[in-house]
Amino acid sequence: MGKGEFIVLAAFLMAVNSLAIDIMLPALQQIGASLGVESENHRQFVVSSYLLGFGLAQLFYGPLSDRFGRRLPLLIGLVIYICSALGIALVPSFAGLLVLRFVQGIGSAATRVITISIVRDIYGGRQMAEVMSLIMMVFMIVPVIAPGSGQIIMFFGSWHLIFVFIAIMAALISIWAYLRLPETLRPANVRPFTARSVIGGFKLVLTNRIALCYTIASTFIFGSLFGFINSAQQIYVGIYDLGVYFPLAFAGVAVFMSLSSFLNSRLVGKFGMRRLSHGALAGFIAINTIWLAALILGPHPMPFPLFIGFFGLAMFQFGWIGSNFNSLAMEPLGHVAGTASSVLGFMSTVGGALIGAGIGQAFNGTALPMVAGYFTVSIIGLIFVLIAEKGRLFQPHNPAV
Repeated sequence: MGKGEFIVLAAFLMAVNSLAIDIMLPALQQIGASLGVESENHRQFVVSSYLLGFGLAQLFYGPLSDRFGRRLPLLIGLVIYICSALGIALVPSFAGLLVLRFVQGIGSAATRVITISIVRDIYGGRQMAEVMSLIMMVFMIVPVIAPGSGQIIMFFGSWHLIFVFIAIMAALISIWAYLRLPETLRPANVRPFTARSVIGGFKLVLTNRIALCYTIASTFIFGSLFGFINSAQQIYVGIYDLGVYFPLAFAGVAVFMSLSSFLNSRLVGKFGMRRLSHGALAGFIAINTIWLAALILGPHPMPFPLFIGFFGLAMFQFGWIGSNFNSLAMEPLGHVAGTASSVLGFMSTVGGALIGAGIGQAFNGTALPMVAGYFTVSIIGLIFVLIAEKGRLFQPHNPAV
């Protein structure tokens, strides 16, 4: 498999997760009405239950892939994802939907943990950051087109068809991976699947200052994104009355993130992960501070062009933070890539989902809780980066990172 095909396949494998979230956002109102959900904020549980399953299951896929290889656990996870998506299309109750969404998240966790493990098997240092940036660039195609696709599907039928579509797309990606993706786990890196081995691997991750602190920083930063995803339909449709144009606004922000990932892939080899991500974090804090002040002091609601402008600039910085923080956390742990990806993914996803759920449940008919959440998590992220770097920002540790 050539590098180009590998990047696209890896991006599509990771996009299975994004697809399960973004494509059904325009349908949240219809899902709630169809299954008798009275509270607007309770509809957000469709996202939160998926993210919790996605985060918790990552603890297991890493050690499994370090023992049995990358391919088999990946394909098993995809089968779970496909079957649960088809089950959701037939579910008669909201409680049943939430259970199946949790199970779907369990299946999707394999794509996140194992794809990153595969990338780390092949690349390290700035090369890994470059490849991850290219993967994220392709990956961001899904948030651009998914909400619009969900809206189009609902023109021809009910929200149930969205989950049938999800299952079909995942099946096609699974066939591609089965036919083309090689096994990348080196025999020397195979770890026994025992409680002692698993606990030992977790200890390696949790006692590494750089890996742990960058993971915690990522957790808070990603919490802001999950908070937006939970509130997106209420903000775009409820506050700004975008209606069927909601997917276009969602896609516009995703384009900023995709452009950011592309530029990161071009620049990271020259400037390094630390300089780019630390600069982006400083920019993220500055934009969120101005955005929050403008929201508090200005008219309510904030004019939509101004709101989407601030949001696009913030998420442009987010694109530089995400892939670089993830690569910095994984860099010292290449010899336990599966377990490392598992623990780091669990922490960032479950923690981020809980933070995002808190931001989403604080929705009060204005965008203030979301923007205040963005400001708060950016400050906390900076604190943990300072701990990781012992107070010295922008300083490459060696020419490779």
